Amino acid sequence: MSERTGFDLTVIGLGYVGMPLAKEATAAGLRVAGLDVDPRKVEALNAGRSYIDDLTDADLDAMLAGGFTATLDASVLAESRTIVICVPTPLDEDHRPDLSAVEGATRTVAEHLRPGTLVVLESTTWPGTTDEIARPILESAGLVAGTDFHLAFSPERIDPGNTKYGLRNTPKVVGGYTVACRDRAASFYGQFVEQVVPVSGTREAEMAKLLENTYRHVNIALVNEMAIFCDELGINLWEAIEAASTKPFGFQKFLPGPGVGGHCIPVDPSYLSYTVRKLGYPFRFVELAQEINERMPSYVVARAQRLLNRARKPVNGSRVLLLGVTYKPDIADERETPAIPVAEALLELGAELVFCDPHVKEWAVEGRPIPRADDLAAAVADADVTLLLQQHSAFDLGVVEERAQLVLDTRGVLTTSDRVERL
Repeated sequence: MSERTGFDLTVIGLGYVGMPLAKEATAAGLRVAGLDVDPRKVEALNAGRSYIDDLTDADLDAMLAGGFTATLDASVLAESRTIVICVPTPLDEDHRPDLSAVEGATRTVAEHLRPGTLVVLESTTWPGTTDEIARPILESAGLVAGTDFHLAFSPERIDPGNTKYGLRNTPKVVGGYTVACRDRAASFYGQFVEQVVPVSGTREAEMAKLLENTYRHVNIALVNEMAIFCDELGINLWEAIEAASTKPFGFQKFLPGPGVGGHCIPVDPSYLSYTVRKLGYPFRFVELAQEINERMPSYVVARAQRLLNRARKPVNGSRVLLLGVTYKPDIADERETPAIPVAEALLELGAELVFCDPHVKEWAVEGRPIPRADDLAAAVADADVTLLLQQHSAFDLGVVEERAQLVLDTRGVLTTSDRVERL
């Protein structure tokens, strides 16, 4: 067999989705290139410096030793048997899907597309995007999807910080533009993913991702709303949830919190709502869930204000400590973190903010740097009220319970007392 030339895979978008994919593919023996538009990312990766939680410098060293290379040069696409697009799909200022990164990446692929190439979109988007947006762009150079090249959609299922489930042991849903496209994509992922789940088309694969996160979004909104009225009724919702979760069937535990964050839950359901609205009517479940979850930061601030009032202190001038400002525990990811709207509301009321987070060295709100506390015991003792927004394992919860003047626990991990309240 002749020596291989070019790359087995080029991953476009070297972030929380693209890098785990590149890592597993490289470990499986594939020749992998990573393409990005950010020179800082490319420089860091080629120097062996990781900037995401799920990839250590040692992991990156192993990838580089295995032939992985990061580049700004799109010409690598012409040398690649498979191209996977893993670029962000955020919302614009009007909460509408922003596919500019997907469209830009797809145009770049079209400029370098060669016959026989497999192109897969992994970026979360509304059903129909692969066929209605990506395919025409890719075909603009003259090649035909399903005939000259293969086209598929496979939703990313990366859960940053999850030590149990990663890309390799999380089932991979795959939908193709044609059956042959699906089979080619399934064969590609089967080289380094334990279970591939084929579906009949790209729309079904796109919908699967939106369904997963809309399910979570709606159920989180349910318990968040319950937290609000259970407080009014004097009911311990956290105890009720634990009791309900003892049922071995028909119930899945969701917990309330200060709001939803990350790259999926606050964003993906809006893509589904956008799709439904194109039919001429609203997706009321999603929009109601969005409304409830978006009000939680202001509710947290109102509860903190109530705690301070009981101590005969105004929010204005009070020292408020925010414990944990990332959207998930034990990672540095701050995307869509509810800590931002909580902090914004407190600053507007005149609070003196301090934050403590072992994973975040610097933090700013509305361009204003927030002082960082390194000593947890001293920080909680000095604060008029402490808001536990994220339960990082590095936090000594016993110290918080013992030393804090007042605490609002939004995660249900502290023992309640005359100084500690749960959301």
